[in-house]
Amino acid sequence: MHPAPDRFSTHPSAAANWPPLRRFIAGEYRLGCVMARRRWTAALYECFRFGVKQAWASLFGGIAIFLMIATWWFYPAGAALPRYDFLLLCMVTVQLALLAGKLETPDEAKVILIYHAVGTVMELFKTQAGSWIYPEANFFRVGGVPLFTGFMYACIGSYLCRAWRLFDFEFSHHPRRRGLAALSIAIYLNFFSHHYIVDLRWLLFALAGALFFRTRVHFRIWRRHRSMPLLLGLVLVSALIWCSENIGTFTKIWLYPSQRLGWSMVSVDKLGSWFLLLIISYTLVSLVNAPRPRRGEAVRSHVFLRPRGSPAAG
Repeated sequence: MHPAPDRFSTHPSAAANWPPLRRFIAGEYRLGCVMARRRWTAALYECFRFGVKQAWASLFGGIAIFLMIATWWFYPAGAALPRYDFLLLCMVTVQLALLAGKLETPDEAKVILIYHAVGTVMELFKTQAGSWIYPEANFFRVGGVPLFTGFMYACIGSYLCRAWRLFDFEFSHHPRRRGLAALSIAIYLNFFSHHYIVDLRWLLFALAGALFFRTRVHFRIWRRHRSMPLLLGLVLVSALIWCSENIGTFTKIWLYPSQRLGWSMVSVDKLGSWFLLLIISYTLVSLVNAPRPRRGEAVRSHVFLRPRGSPAAG
């Protein structure tokens, strides 16, 4: 079934990106027409649509958080298969099921794989440096890092990739991707080097601010694009990741040194670390979904190129 036409938009529904959802496009279009008859119902429906899109974008991460909580509550302490290994098998199964059910696109899977590798390398270094620990024993690990941990980083890349399509991102004054790549490499190196030399994160914050200062992201919830500063969006997502990190430490997936004698909230300082890590994620996703300029904005065509064959989202 093809997306129903929308007289208010030239884009097909974002559901077209995921084949199992295509059957619902026409029905959602009819519901939208009914809700649009009154201003207050239209506003209510747009809020509902925003929540549904956010939930769909968070699918992989939401499953990961559910598994953290569920295994903390119910997984038997003396099980032959350690909890961390059970989580690894669960996340691999989820990944395969999403791909088989076409609830995840190949591009999303690529981002997850790349970010899994990037996250695992950093985990190896950070656990050896004593930045945090994984307190439970398990079989499938490299050094002190259980193999499932890469999926936790991959959740961030998955969210960005799906949200990009769902909200049909367009950008004003987007920085060149060469600049983004250079900043991301510097951020990644600083996560290692600050153990030996001065921590450059404040300089990196300043560079990120300068790079994104004028950038606005235009996102479509329903019929029209709305906009916000991209920096604000990155800060808000970083805050959500920080909340998820508190869930991870509370369920003893990993622990910081200050939490070994009893759980306490993760330091707010970690928000800065997640913000910088999110820029790396954003850069990786931008290699799959090339930033598209806001319609009518005069930009150099080689800066914003949509990959061939990529569907429009709505």
